[in-house]
Amino acid sequence: MTGWSDLIGRRLDAIREAGRWRQYRDLDARGPRGRLVAEERAVVTFASNDYLGLSAHPAVAAAAHEAIDRWGTGSGGSRLITGARPVHRDLEEELADWKGTDRAVLFPTGFATNIGVLSALATTGTRIVSDKLNHASIIDGTRLARADVEIWRHGDLDGLTELLRGDDRPTIVVTDTVFSMDGDALDVAAVADRCRDTGALLVLDEAHAVLGPHPSAEDLAGVEVVRVGTLSKALGALGGFAACSGSVADLLVNVARSSIFTTALSPADAAAGLAALRILRSPEGERLIARLRSHVDRLRPGHPSPIVPIVVGDEDEAVARSAALLELGLHVPAIRPPTVPVGTSRLRVTLCADHTDEEVDRLLAALATFEETS
Repeated sequence: MTGWSDLIGRRLDAIREAGRWRQYRDLDARGPRGRLVAEERAVVTFASNDYLGLSAHPAVAAAAHEAIDRWGTGSGGSRLITGARPVHRDLEEELADWKGTDRAVLFPTGFATNIGVLSALATTGTRIVSDKLNHASIIDGTRLARADVEIWRHGDLDGLTELLRGDDRPTIVVTDTVFSMDGDALDVAAVADRCRDTGALLVLDEAHAVLGPHPSAEDLAGVEVVRVGTLSKALGALGGFAACSGSVADLLVNVARSSIFTTALSPADAAAGLAALRILRSPEGERLIARLRSHVDRLRPGHPSPIVPIVVGDEDEAVARSAALLELGLHVPAIRPPTVPVGTSRLRVTLCADHTDEEVDRLLAALATFEETS
């Protein structure tokens, strides 16, 4: 019998031989500026999802400190067992108001939210239609659900229509609204129209939608919709949530395993998320979003999100370009298979409102050198 050490060793050898070995790097940073510890190198990172710089905002940090002083560092268990802290309820109410839904339900991470929502809603005898480029958390949620799963070709509205009209089983359409590797945006109103026509439930993952799309009440009218979001990106904290109808919220509280059987979001993260949400909804938030929009337009005018992919194609060349940028003190990760398809390796630039104009200048100048030599 082959031992486990041999099995694991062969898998690790295969990863190394494919040139796809990965390991963690320690980045001692606050906001987009920091130091790669092992290399002792100062860097500006263009890899963070902290799109508005709120993780380092004084009001957000103060809210987290106050929560620790009042409730301690942890929640102590599942909310159904130990009870929620008042800040959990306050955050859920404000999230529901922000998204225009009856209720919101918190989860410990965005990943756990998609798993909980899909496995709770999609039972035997139902069907999930999932966009081909959906995030891994959605993919894993569909695998854990007891529904049949069909894949909808990315961006193909006619194909979605055909899938929805070809089957009368209760159906869930699940999709990102901004896709994490290409940074492109969904036509939410068009997808909602198809769900309305066929009675499908719509699950929207809005994790990266800091610049939109922001569907209106009219766009979503007449559709049972669950709006999945995260506290971990534009809100600079940690956690996830599902904004939804009261009946869906009750169902999640009662059957979503990734909430029931895990420790609740820490009070500090909930308080930080609430403070960040209030900033986002204020004039200061509008200014931060406008600054982020201006940075994106300098790199790729009109692009719908802060995620700007620069497709290189060849895997080794993408890694080499990332290394060359790092020599200049710019941390831009190379994304390669299996995260993206073979032949589409890329530099994945993410921009933040916290970047200075000079830092964006440096990035643009460095990227221009690749165009000159290609």
